[in-house]
Amino acid sequence: MLQVCPNGARASGVPVTPDELAAAVRAAVDVGAQDVHLHPRDETGADTMDPRHVAAAVSAVRAAAPGVPVGVTTGAWTAADPAERAALIRSWTVLPDHASVNFHEDGAEHVAETLLDRGVAVEAGIFSGTEAAARYLRWPRARDVLRVLAEVTDTGPETATATAKDLLHELGTGHGRPVLLHGEDGGAWPVLRLAVRFNLDVRVGLEDVLTLPDGTAADNTALVQTAGMLLQA
Repeated sequence: MLQVCPNGARASGVPVTPDELAAAVRAAVDVGAQDVHLHPRDETGADTMDPRHVAAAVSAVRAAAPGVPVGVTTGAWTAADPAERAALIRSWTVLPDHASVNFHEDGAEHVAETLLDRGVAVEAGIFSGTEAAARYLRWPRARDVLRVLAEVTDTGPETATATAKDLLHELGTGHGRPVLLHGEDGGAWPVLRLAVRFNLDVRVGLEDVLTLPDGTAADNTALVQTAGMLLQA
């Protein structure tokens, strides 16, 4: 499975408004993206879990790419208090298909359980270099998630794959869930190639990387197209 992450929390050069997100996702789907992870933004351009903005972003993308699963972030930077994040989830009027929960963040289990209670699938975000894997594996509902989102924060082109292997070893396979492995910036393409070799789900987009493997600046469409070629190689 190839997921596109069109914006993330980057401050500039990424789609921000619902219309921009819809256009970016439609173009990415046309070249092979099968799933979406996006960050709804407020009027100032900041990431948000506010129900109005979540509804606008998710609805616009669904209209542009019918049938493609759409997910959103629940990162702690949107609201520091996990109880507030849970309350925001309960206030959503348009539900995404899935949402990512970073298991190194305070209250991750509560946020994830709130999503599940609302019928929103969970991507369990497991960052390298944190205690997230152990916390996730201890969680009684670990097998209820949609997938494990193994996130390699090591951006070194020469070291990211080793970090990725360590993270996968730490996670093991006992959780029984599909794994999406991805890196960021300098580590994005080496980790994606490793994920392809291990037959894992992959992700690419301007949230994770701004350039093609040869260093050429790219948009979401070019990134997805290149990742698709690597998947088919």
